[in-house]
Amino acid sequence: MAILYLLTILLLSLSLCSLFLRRKSNKTAPHGYKLYPVVGTLPDFILNRHRFYDWNTETLARCPTNTSVFRRPGKVHGVITANPQIVEHMLKTNFDNYPKGARFISLLQDFLGAGIFNADAELWIMQRKTASYEFNTKSLRNFAMDNVAAELHNRLIPMLKTAAENNRTLDLQDVLERFAFDNVCKLAFNADPACLGGDATAGGEFMRAFETAANLSSGRFLYAVPRSYLIKKFLNLGSEKKLREAIATVHEFADQIIRSRIAKITENKILEEDLLSRFIGKSENISAEFLRDIVISFILAGRDTTSSALSWLFWLLSSRRDIEVEILKELETIRRQSGKSIGDGYSYDELRRMHYLQAAISEAMRLYPPVPIDTRNCKNDDVLPDGTLIGKDWFISYSAYAMGRMESIWGKDCLEFRPQRWMENGVCKQESQFKYPVFHGGPRMCLGKDLAYIQMKAIAASVLERFEMEVLLEKGSCPQYLLSLTLRIKGGLHVRVKDRV
Repeated sequence: MAILYLLTILLLSLSLCSLFLRRKSNKTAPHGYKLYPVVGTLPDFILNRHRFYDWNTETLARCPTNTSVFRRPGKVHGVITANPQIVEHMLKTNFDNYPKGARFISLLQDFLGAGIFNADAELWIMQRKTASYEFNTKSLRNFAMDNVAAELHNRLIPMLKTAAENNRTLDLQDVLERFAFDNVCKLAFNADPACLGGDATAGGEFMRAFETAANLSSGRFLYAVPRSYLIKKFLNLGSEKKLREAIATVHEFADQIIRSRIAKITENKILEEDLLSRFIGKSENISAEFLRDIVISFILAGRDTTSSALSWLFWLLSSRRDIEVEILKELETIRRQSGKSIGDGYSYDELRRMHYLQAAISEAMRLYPPVPIDTRNCKNDDVLPDGTLIGKDWFISYSAYAMGRMESIWGKDCLEFRPQRWMENGVCKQESQFKYPVFHGGPRMCLGKDLAYIQMKAIAASVLERFEMEVLLEKGSCPQYLLSLTLRIKGGLHVRVKDRV
């Protein structure tokens, strides 16, 4: 307890000193992060970590190459960038020099284990190779499409219909997260936690524990004193105690499904269509613990990508009815061409023809990327394309959130929600993965990108053509974001649902 007391005093002292240092320091640093003697960027980091992504954006926008060196006590040295050339350098050109690294992996080890998003070298290569093959199969795509259609028809649309009839307020972000969680669990496990139905017990507990584990794991990156979380972990106190309990719940639920699936496959010799079965079928030597790590990583990606992107999309559309009208026109045209009426559902080919809707989703993710920042470790000394020197064992982070707000990349209207910027001759164009790293880039580019777009379009189209969302937020105000592994709306997105048909 004495250690915790001293640590608390140290943090309070640093917070108070930060104001003093801001006044006394002559180092105004017109470009980049301010570096104070001994403590580096720590004072400004403490003052701004609650708005970390906006602070990065403001700082990097002042830099000639949108790149700056970042230093904190505890040998936390690194580079943060919003420069597409540097992003390409680290994610592709010099890929082998920028692995995840021991620091990043250790912070998420308890939650993600050795899953694909928290692995390097052979562990990553094996998972990537297997997943790459599976994500390109038509059978997995059809399996995912069937799951989304069933979840829409049986749960989401009826829930929104009931809310509209009863004039009931909903937290749309929570609804979308539950939808995505059920959907991705079916894809990963072929198990239905029934979180959206509201009658789940173990499934609902699993989802809540999963969310808690993701939030608290990401909080480890924002400690003022690096690795000080280890003290709380050792003593099993505070956030680390909650994290341990949440992870235990996640592991218990996942392990039970994995054991059941392995036993079923062993007995019947029949593989199902979910990702878990596919990984089991590729190797009989994979441990149950490793399978759990693999599946948890895919649940994290599948749940938070779609729900985050769609939550921000619906908020943006609430103040841009002109864009919503254009989306509805596109949907009406596709309906008319196919001879279908509302409620019939969309085919894969029809979803692919929704170019303006895809442009709107892409634009929403440009401003509010599901993964706002990503970090790598520098294996050996290097010189970045803009001339910045980066040392061995430094971290390097690229901020997709900041990149979406850079005039140097997107022009003077970079802060405007304008789907038209993605349209070219009536088709939604592709941007460079290094200018628009929402799905990352290079060898570690997201394998589920195309599947994610199809699923998001299916959800958005089905909801928008049936319902109008009145966001219960003061006009002109912007929701705050929650600092987690993904960019979520703080406090949720409360809406009043109205029938459109």
